[in-house]
Amino acid sequence: MEEKERLKGVPGMLRPFKQYLVGAGLPEGAQIVYYGCPGTCTPFIELLAFAVRDLPVEQVFVPYLDEGKARTIRPVADVGMQIGEAPASLRPAVAVVMGGLAMPNIPVTAEAAAAVLEKYPDARRTGICFMSMFEKEGWTGAIGFDLVIDASIDPVTVYR
Repeated sequence: MEEKERLKGVPGMLRPFKQYLVGAGLPEGAQIVYYGCPGTCTPFIELLAFAVRDLPVEQVFVPYLDEGKARTIRPVADVGMQIGEAPASLRPAVAVVMGGLAMPNIPVTAEAAAAVLEKYPDARRTGICFMSMFEKEGWTGAIGFDLVIDASIDPVTVYR
């Protein structure tokens, strides 16, 4: 993959994600399925889901790779996006793999993630990570992403 843009901040992560989905021409009711770590990836998934809330798609969160625990992501007025009930089925048009899955000490391998995605050969594969996690852990070659958004959280400054 080659670098296409260099952006900054939260909008730098959200805008290209939305542009990619809009450009994909997804039909109404298409499903975007996010695979990520419970807790740590969840707020980022809700943020990504909020950025595309006006698209006519269904959004789903899968903790780790456990599709049996999938939950819809729905808008809640005056709050944002929240995890909800189980979806009727999984049929991703876009599979979003979060970089938290690639972090050390997480019980997921690139090969296991690739095997889950192989069940959906027509799904677009998107990776969203921080601090080059996919590259550092060797996931970019194993997954075959169509799009990777790699954000940085650097520096982190604490004042007291």
